[in-house]
Amino acid sequence: MSLLYGTGDEGGAKVLWKILEQIKRHGKGKKYDCIIGVSGGTDSSYLMLKAIDWGLRPLAVHYDNTWNNACSTQNIHNVTKTLGVDLYTYVVDNKESDDIYRATFFAGIPEWDASSDIAFVQVLRSTAAKFGIKYILEGHSFQAEGISPVRNNYFDGKYIASIHKQYGRRPLKTFPNLTFFRFMKWALLYRQQFIRPLWYIQYSKKAAREELQKRTGWQYYGGHHLENRIAVFGHTVYLPQKFMIDYRFLALAASVRAGEMERDAALEIYRTPVKADLDVVELIKKRLDLSDEEYECVMGQPPKSWKDYPTYKPYFELLRPLFFILAKANLVPMSFYLKYCFHLKESISLLSR
Repeated sequence: MSLLYGTGDEGGAKVLWKILEQIKRHGKGKKYDCIIGVSGGTDSSYLMLKAIDWGLRPLAVHYDNTWNNACSTQNIHNVTKTLGVDLYTYVVDNKESDDIYRATFFAGIPEWDASSDIAFVQVLRSTAAKFGIKYILEGHSFQAEGISPVRNNYFDGKYIASIHKQYGRRPLKTFPNLTFFRFMKWALLYRQQFIRPLWYIQYSKKAAREELQKRTGWQYYGGHHLENRIAVFGHTVYLPQKFMIDYRFLALAASVRAGEMERDAALEIYRTPVKADLDVVELIKKRLDLSDEEYECVMGQPPKSWKDYPTYKPYFELLRPLFFILAKANLVPMSFYLKYCFHLKESISLLSR
Protein backbone atom coordinates (compact mmCIF):
# COMPACT_ATOMS: atom_id res chain seq x y z
CA MET A 1 0.00 0.00 0.00
CA SER A 2 2.88 2.37 0.77
CA LEU A 3 4.30 1.89 -2.73
CA LEU A 4 0.87 2.35 -4.31
CA TYR A 5 0.19 5.65 -2.52
CA GLY A 6 3.76 6.96 -2.17
CA THR A 7 3.22 7.09 1.57
CA GLY A 8 5.57 9.50 3.28
CA ASP A 9 7.68 10.31 0.24
CA GLU A 10 7.77 13.08 -2.35
CA GLY A 11 5.48 11.21 -4.73
CA GLY A 12 2.76 10.83 -2.10
CA ALA A 13 3.05 14.48 -1.13
CA LYS A 14 2.61 15.57 -4.74
CA VAL A 15 -0.48 13.40 -5.22
CA LEU A 16 -2.02 14.63 -1.97
CA TRP A 17 -1.31 18.27 -2.83
CA LYS A 18 -2.99 17.78 -6.21
CA ILE A 19 -6.05 16.36 -4.46
CA LEU A 20 -6.12 19.26 -2.01
CA GLU A 21 -5.99 21.76 -4.88
CA GLN A 22 -8.90 19.97 -6.57
CA ILE A 23 -10.91 20.16 -3.34
CA LYS A 24 -10.25 23.88 -3.03
CA ARG A 25 -11.16 24.60 -6.66
CA HIS A 26 -14.39 22.62 -6.52
CA GLY A 27 -15.39 24.25 -3.23
CA LYS A 28 -14.69 27.80 -4.34
CA GLY A 29 -17.59 30.06 -3.40
CA LYS A 30 -19.09 27.48 -1.03
CA LYS A 31 -19.09 27.63 2.76
CA TYR A 32 -17.45 24.19 2.97
CA ASP A 33 -15.19 22.44 0.49
CA CYS A 34 -15.09 19.01 2.16
CA ILE A 35 -16.59 16.85 4.87
CA ILE A 36 -14.64 15.09 7.61
CA GLY A 37 -16.20 12.30 9.63
CA VAL A 38 -15.29 12.72 13.31
CA SER A 39 -15.59 10.37 16.28
CA GLY A 40 -13.44 12.06 18.93
CA GLY A 41 -10.69 9.51 18.27
CA THR A 42 -7.08 10.15 17.27
CA ASP A 43 -7.21 9.72 13.49
CA SER A 44 -10.29 11.79 12.66
CA SER A 45 -9.31 14.55 15.09
CA TYR A 46 -5.80 14.75 13.65
CA LEU A 47 -7.15 14.80 10.10
CA MET A 48 -9.33 17.78 11.00
CA LEU A 49 -6.26 19.53 12.42
CA LYS A 50 -4.27 18.88 9.25
CA ALA A 51 -7.16 19.93 7.01
CA ILE A 52 -7.07 23.38 8.59
CA ASP A 53 -3.28 23.47 8.22
CA TRP A 54 -3.71 22.62 4.53
CA GLY A 55 -6.13 25.52 4.05
CA LEU A 56 -9.31 23.47 3.65
CA ARG A 57 -12.75 24.53 4.91
CA PRO A 58 -14.24 21.32 6.30
CA LEU A 59 -17.62 20.56 7.81
CA ALA A 60 -17.21 18.04 10.63
CA VAL A 61 -19.86 15.31 10.62
CA HIS A 62 -20.55 12.98 13.53
CA TYR A 63 -22.85 9.97 13.75
CA ASP A 64 -24.06 9.62 17.34
CA ASN A 65 -25.10 6.03 18.05
CA THR A 66 -25.98 7.21 21.61
CA TRP A 67 -23.08 5.25 23.17
CA ASN A 68 -20.38 7.95 23.21
CA ASN A 69 -18.35 8.36 26.37
CA ALA A 70 -17.75 11.77 27.91
CA CYS A 71 -14.14 11.92 26.68
CA SER A 72 -15.00 11.50 22.99
CA THR A 73 -17.84 14.03 23.21
CA GLN A 74 -15.53 16.56 24.85
CA ASN A 75 -12.82 15.87 22.26
CA ILE A 76 -15.19 16.61 19.39
CA HIS A 77 -16.25 19.85 21.09
CA ASN A 78 -12.69 20.95 21.89
CA VAL A 79 -11.22 20.22 18.46
CA THR A 80 -14.02 21.77 16.42
CA LYS A 81 -14.22 24.86 18.65
CA THR A 82 -10.45 25.40 18.72
CA LEU A 83 -10.14 25.01 14.94
CA GLY A 84 -13.30 27.00 14.17
CA VAL A 85 -14.93 24.07 12.34
CA ASP A 86 -18.72 23.75 12.16
CA LEU A 87 -20.16 20.44 13.39
CA TYR A 88 -23.16 18.53 12.03
CA THR A 89 -24.34 15.65 14.21
CA TYR A 90 -26.88 12.99 13.29
CA VAL A 91 -28.35 11.31 16.37
CA VAL A 92 -30.13 8.00 15.84
CA ASP A 93 -33.03 7.09 18.13
CA ASN A 94 -31.40 5.37 21.12
CA LYS A 95 -34.05 2.62 21.23
CA GLU A 96 -33.37 1.79 17.58
CA SER A 97 -29.63 1.78 18.16
CA ASP A 98 -30.00 -0.55 21.12
CA ASP A 99 -32.32 -2.83 19.15
CA ILE A 100 -29.81 -3.18 16.31
CA TYR A 101 -27.01 -4.03 18.73
CA ARG A 102 -29.29 -6.49 20.49
CA ALA A 103 -30.02 -8.15 17.13
CA THR A 104 -26.29 -8.21 16.37
CA PHE A 105 -25.65 -9.90 19.72
CA PHE A 106 -28.23 -12.62 19.07
CA ALA A 107 -26.95 -13.06 15.52
CA GLY A 108 -23.64 -14.16 17.02
CA ILE A 109 -21.40 -12.37 14.51
CA PRO A 110 -18.01 -10.71 15.13
CA GLU A 111 -18.85 -7.48 13.25
CA TRP A 112 -20.04 -5.90 16.47
CA ASP A 113 -19.88 -2.29 15.28
CA ALA A 114 -21.07 -2.95 11.73
CA SER A 115 -24.34 -1.04 12.17
CA SER A 116 -22.56 2.12 13.34
CA ASP A 117 -19.89 1.81 10.66
CA ILE A 118 -22.42 1.53 7.84
CA ALA A 119 -24.64 4.27 9.29
CA PHE A 120 -21.65 6.60 9.58
CA VAL A 121 -20.87 6.19 5.88
CA GLN A 122 -24.50 6.88 4.93
CA VAL A 123 -24.59 9.98 7.14
CA LEU A 124 -21.35 11.26 5.58
CA ARG A 125 -22.60 10.75 2.05
CA SER A 126 -26.12 12.08 2.62
CA THR A 127 -24.74 15.17 4.40
CA ALA A 128 -22.33 15.76 1.52
CA ALA A 129 -25.27 15.62 -0.89
CA LYS A 130 -27.29 17.98 1.29
CA PHE A 131 -24.56 20.65 1.28
CA GLY A 132 -23.43 20.06 -2.30
CA ILE A 133 -20.00 18.82 -1.21
CA LYS A 134 -18.11 16.41 -3.44
CA TYR A 135 -15.17 15.40 -1.23
CA ILE A 136 -15.42 13.28 1.93
CA LEU A 137 -12.23 12.94 3.95
CA GLU A 138 -11.75 9.95 6.24
CA GLY A 139 -9.12 9.59 8.96
CA HIS A 140 -8.21 5.96 8.37
CA SER A 141 -4.50 5.13 8.22
CA PHE A 142 -3.27 1.71 7.12
CA GLN A 143 0.08 2.65 8.70
CA ALA A 144 -1.52 2.92 12.14
CA GLU A 145 -4.27 0.32 11.86
CA GLY A 146 -3.57 -1.89 8.87
CA ILE A 147 -6.54 -3.30 6.96
CA SER A 148 -8.37 -5.99 8.90
CA PRO A 149 -9.12 -9.22 7.03
CA VAL A 150 -12.57 -9.62 5.49
CA ARG A 151 -12.96 -12.97 7.25
CA ASN A 152 -13.83 -11.27 10.55
CA ASN A 153 -14.78 -7.79 9.46
CA TYR A 154 -17.38 -7.62 6.73
CA PHE A 155 -20.41 -5.34 6.68
CA ASP A 156 -22.93 -3.88 4.27
CA GLY A 157 -26.47 -2.54 4.39
CA LYS A 158 -28.16 -5.83 3.47
CA TYR A 159 -26.19 -7.65 6.16
CA ILE A 160 -27.45 -5.21 8.79
CA ALA A 161 -31.04 -5.31 7.50
CA SER A 162 -31.17 -9.12 7.34
CA ILE A 163 -29.86 -9.50 10.88
CA HIS A 164 -32.31 -6.95 12.22
CA LYS A 165 -35.20 -8.55 10.33
CA GLN A 166 -34.45 -11.88 12.00
CA TYR A 167 -33.65 -10.68 15.53
CA GLY A 168 -34.92 -7.10 15.86
CA ARG A 169 -37.99 -6.12 17.84
CA ARG A 170 -38.87 -2.61 16.62
CA PRO A 171 -39.10 -0.83 13.24
CA LEU A 172 -36.12 1.25 12.14
CA LYS A 173 -37.30 4.78 11.37
CA THR A 174 -34.22 6.90 12.08
CA PHE A 175 -31.40 4.43 11.42
CA PRO A 176 -29.56 5.62 8.27
CA ASN A 177 -28.81 2.35 6.50
CA LEU A 178 -26.66 2.36 3.37
CA THR A 179 -28.56 0.32 0.80
CA PHE A 180 -27.01 -0.83 -2.47
CA PHE A 181 -29.10 1.73 -4.37
CA ARG A 182 -27.90 4.58 -2.14
CA PHE A 183 -24.31 3.39 -2.36
CA MET A 184 -24.38 3.44 -6.14
CA LYS A 185 -26.25 6.75 -6.24
CA TRP A 186 -23.63 8.54 -4.13
CA ALA A 187 -20.80 7.12 -6.24
CA LEU A 188 -22.22 7.29 -9.77
CA LEU A 189 -24.75 10.13 -9.72
CA TYR A 190 -23.30 12.46 -7.10
CA ARG A 191 -19.69 11.50 -7.91
CA GLN A 192 -18.68 11.86 -4.27
CA GLN A 193 -14.98 11.20 -3.76
CA PHE A 194 -13.86 9.36 -0.64
CA ILE A 195 -10.34 10.55 0.23
CA ARG A 196 -7.99 9.16 2.87
CA PRO A 197 -5.22 11.78 3.20
CA LEU A 198 -3.35 9.87 5.91
CA TRP A 199 -2.57 7.18 3.33
CA TYR A 200 -0.26 9.64 1.56
CA ILE A 201 1.70 11.08 4.48
CA GLN A 202 3.96 9.66 7.17
CA TYR A 203 1.64 9.15 10.13
CA SER A 204 2.25 8.25 13.76
CA LYS A 205 -0.59 7.95 16.27
CA LYS A 206 1.77 8.81 19.11
CA ALA A 207 2.93 12.01 17.42
CA ALA A 208 -0.66 12.83 16.40
CA ARG A 209 -1.90 12.55 20.00
CA GLU A 210 0.89 14.79 21.25
CA GLU A 211 0.11 17.47 18.67
CA LEU A 212 -3.63 17.27 19.32
CA GLN A 213 -3.16 17.63 23.07
CA LYS A 214 -0.83 20.59 22.61
CA ARG A 215 -2.93 22.48 20.09
CA THR A 216 -6.55 21.63 20.98
CA GLY A 217 -6.73 20.15 24.49
CA TRP A 218 -7.71 16.77 23.03
CA GLN A 219 -7.46 13.88 25.53
CA TYR A 220 -6.61 10.22 24.99
CA TYR A 221 -9.42 7.78 25.80
CA GLY A 222 -7.29 4.75 26.68
CA GLY A 223 -7.13 2.39 23.72
CA HIS A 224 -7.99 1.33 20.17
CA HIS A 225 -11.63 2.34 19.42
CA LEU A 226 -12.41 2.83 23.12
CA GLU A 227 -13.94 6.28 22.61
CA ASN A 228 -17.40 4.68 22.54
CA ARG A 229 -18.92 2.51 25.29
CA ILE A 230 -20.52 0.00 22.93
CA ALA A 231 -17.13 -0.38 21.23
CA VAL A 232 -15.51 -0.90 24.65
CA PHE A 233 -17.76 -3.90 25.17
CA GLY A 234 -16.94 -5.22 21.72
CA HIS A 235 -13.16 -4.89 22.02
CA THR A 236 -12.70 -5.89 25.67
CA VAL A 237 -15.43 -8.49 26.19
CA TYR A 238 -17.47 -9.69 23.22
CA LEU A 239 -14.76 -10.24 20.60
CA PRO A 240 -12.01 -11.71 22.82
CA GLN A 241 -14.34 -13.93 24.87
CA LYS A 242 -16.69 -15.23 22.17
CA PHE A 243 -14.45 -15.18 19.07
CA MET A 244 -10.91 -15.14 20.48
CA ILE A 245 -10.33 -11.96 18.46
CA ASP A 246 -8.01 -9.34 19.89
CA TYR A 247 -7.81 -6.33 17.58
CA ARG A 248 -4.93 -4.87 19.56
CA PHE A 249 -2.74 -6.72 17.07
CA LEU A 250 -3.58 -4.14 14.38
CA ALA A 251 -2.22 -1.18 16.33
CA LEU A 252 0.67 -3.16 17.83
CA ALA A 253 1.76 -4.49 14.45
CA ALA A 254 1.56 -0.99 13.02
CA SER A 255 3.73 0.37 15.84
CA VAL A 256 6.34 -2.29 15.14
CA ARG A 257 6.31 -1.56 11.40
CA ALA A 258 6.71 2.14 12.10
CA GLY A 259 9.68 1.51 14.38
CA GLU A 260 7.87 2.95 17.41
CA MET A 261 7.97 -0.34 19.32
CA GLU A 262 10.16 -3.41 19.41
CA ARG A 263 8.55 -6.64 18.25
CA ASP A 264 9.20 -8.41 21.55
CA ALA A 265 7.59 -5.56 23.49
CA ALA A 266 4.51 -5.69 21.24
CA LEU A 267 4.24 -9.46 21.66
CA GLU A 268 4.45 -9.09 25.43
CA ILE A 269 1.51 -6.69 25.40
CA TYR A 270 -0.43 -8.90 23.00
CA ARG A 271 0.09 -11.95 25.20
CA THR A 272 -1.37 -10.08 28.15
CA PRO A 273 -5.10 -10.93 28.33
CA VAL A 274 -7.51 -8.15 27.47
CA LYS A 275 -8.92 -6.64 30.64
CA ALA A 276 -12.70 -6.96 30.53
CA ASP A 277 -14.72 -3.93 31.59
CA LEU A 278 -17.32 -5.49 33.92
CA ASP A 279 -19.20 -2.20 34.36
CA VAL A 280 -19.84 -1.99 30.63
CA VAL A 281 -21.16 -5.58 30.65
CA GLU A 282 -23.85 -4.58 33.12
CA LEU A 283 -24.65 -1.51 31.04
CA ILE A 284 -25.01 -3.70 27.95
CA LYS A 285 -27.40 -6.05 29.72
CA LYS A 286 -29.50 -3.14 30.93
CA ARG A 287 -29.72 -1.17 27.68
CA LEU A 288 -30.12 -4.21 25.41
CA ASP A 289 -32.69 -5.79 27.73
CA LEU A 290 -30.71 -8.99 28.26
CA SER A 291 -31.25 -11.28 31.21
CA ASP A 292 -28.23 -12.93 32.77
CA GLU A 293 -29.39 -16.24 31.28
CA GLU A 294 -29.77 -14.78 27.77
CA TYR A 295 -26.36 -13.14 27.96
CA GLU A 296 -24.57 -16.31 29.07
CA CYS A 297 -26.45 -18.43 26.53
CA VAL A 298 -25.49 -16.23 23.56
CA MET A 299 -21.89 -15.85 24.71
CA GLY A 300 -21.62 -19.63 24.90
CA GLN A 301 -23.14 -20.39 21.48
CA PRO A 302 -20.94 -21.26 18.47
CA PRO A 303 -19.92 -18.14 16.54
CA LYS A 304 -21.52 -17.23 13.23
CA SER A 305 -20.29 -14.93 10.47
CA TRP A 306 -21.40 -12.82 7.52
CA LYS A 307 -21.50 -16.00 5.44
CA ASP A 308 -24.54 -17.14 7.48
CA TYR A 309 -26.70 -14.16 6.45
CA PRO A 310 -27.75 -12.41 3.21
CA THR A 311 -25.31 -9.70 2.04
CA TYR A 312 -24.53 -7.60 -1.04
CA LYS A 313 -21.20 -9.37 -1.51
CA PRO A 314 -22.30 -11.37 -4.59
CA TYR A 315 -23.18 -8.05 -6.26
CA PHE A 316 -19.82 -6.55 -5.32
CA GLU A 317 -17.95 -9.54 -6.77
CA LEU A 318 -20.04 -9.52 -9.93
CA LEU A 319 -19.40 -5.80 -10.47
CA ARG A 320 -15.70 -5.98 -9.61
CA PRO A 321 -14.52 -4.32 -12.88
CA LEU A 322 -16.82 -1.37 -12.25
CA PHE A 323 -15.67 -1.01 -8.65
CA PHE A 324 -12.03 -1.08 -9.76
CA ILE A 325 -12.73 1.98 -11.93
CA LEU A 326 -14.61 3.66 -9.08
CA ALA A 327 -11.79 2.93 -6.63
CA LYS A 328 -9.16 4.37 -8.97
CA ALA A 329 -11.30 7.52 -9.21
CA ASN A 330 -11.69 7.66 -5.38
CA LEU A 331 -15.45 7.24 -5.75
CA VAL A 332 -15.26 4.24 -3.42
CA PRO A 333 -12.39 3.46 -1.00
CA MET A 334 -9.64 1.24 -2.43
CA SER A 335 -9.89 -0.92 0.70
CA PHE A 336 -13.53 -1.62 -0.22
CA TYR A 337 -12.47 -2.87 -3.65
CA LEU A 338 -9.69 -5.06 -2.24
CA LYS A 339 -11.77 -6.55 0.58
CA TYR A 340 -15.27 -6.85 -0.84
CA CYS A 341 -14.99 -7.37 -4.59
CA PHE A 342 -12.98 -10.60 -4.57
CA HIS A 343 -13.66 -14.10 -3.33
CA LEU A 344 -12.48 -14.60 0.24
CA LYS A 345 -9.16 -16.33 -0.57
CA GLU A 346 -8.37 -13.76 -3.26
CA SER A 347 -8.97 -10.78 -0.97
CA ILE A 348 -6.83 -12.28 1.81
CA SER A 349 -4.02 -12.82 -0.72
CA LEU A 350 -4.26 -9.23 -2.00
CA LEU A 351 -4.25 -7.67 1.46
CA SER A 352 -1.30 -9.75 2.60
CA ARG A 353 0.98 -8.46 -0.18
